[in-house]
Amino acid sequence: MSTLPVTALQEPQPPRALQAPPHPLREAWAYFAENRGALTGLLIIAALVLVALGADLLAPHGSNEQFRSALLQPPAWTSGGNWSFVLGTDPLGRDILSRIIYGSRYSLLIGMVVVVLATTVGTLLGLVAGYVGGLFESLIMRLMDILLAIPSLLLAIVVVAILGPGLTNAMLAIAVVYMPQFTRLARASVIAELQREYVTASRVAGAGPLRLMFVTILPNCLAPLIVQGALTFSNAILDAAALGFLGLGAQPPIPEWGTMLADARDYITSAWWAVTFPGLAILVTVLAVNIMGDGLRDAFDPAMRRS
Repeated sequence: MSTLPVTALQEPQPPRALQAPPHPLREAWAYFAENRGALTGLLIIAALVLVALGADLLAPHGSNEQFRSALLQPPAWTSGGNWSFVLGTDPLGRDILSRIIYGSRYSLLIGMVVVVLATTVGTLLGLVAGYVGGLFESLIMRLMDILLAIPSLLLAIVVVAILGPGLTNAMLAIAVVYMPQFTRLARASVIAELQREYVTASRVAGAGPLRLMFVTILPNCLAPLIVQGALTFSNAILDAAALGFLGLGAQPPIPEWGTMLADARDYITSAWWAVTFPGLAILVTVLAVNIMGDGLRDAFDPAMRRS
């Protein structure tokens, strides 16, 4: 009697381990890295930071060192130029390249201080207004509406006129100008997050108001604030240059780019290099930050991510 072959019973394979979802920051960086323009802007900003940190090593001359024998010296590659002053000199005989390199420190300082002040105060006001609501929210938002109704540069001029001209007062004025944008953005984000289930669960679990605001809600509102901060950085540099050009920002002999433009405005036709190169420095920096900010917006906003 023949027996049927016994087939080996295959044990069921264990289910494949579920892959953990990627971290939001890692996913945002993956989208950001695909944007070549945003990466270019990031590289330019990184190079600017390195230049600012190494200004003492990179600058061929001191920022305020004067060469009386080389007043308004043209760039080195033009007729009458000297390779000791690659980009030429200003009306006081100071090397323009050296002043631009040292001026990068002030531009980065202005951008960082303005962003930190505007983000901190504006986010705090928006967070409390959105969470508390009621009369406090109405008072805060009406005040922000009043500030937003005034043109930004005009408001900055008014604040500087009250505080007095100077780089520190200019940074405070610009921070006041951009604070309402962070307040409105933070308030809108908080109101949207309050409807989420995780907030309700935290409240049921016994979390207090401070924990709900700063630990539960705030981390989920940071993405749009980061994007706004990058765009505010470039606007702060522009506004500081405008105030410096008007004589209300950084005061001579500080090598701030707007102040450099103001010092050379009387020579715009006879010494084009004295105004062209500081203006190009402002243009390239602001353009790089704006392109990087657009890339951050695309990376952090799922609705705008490229497929």
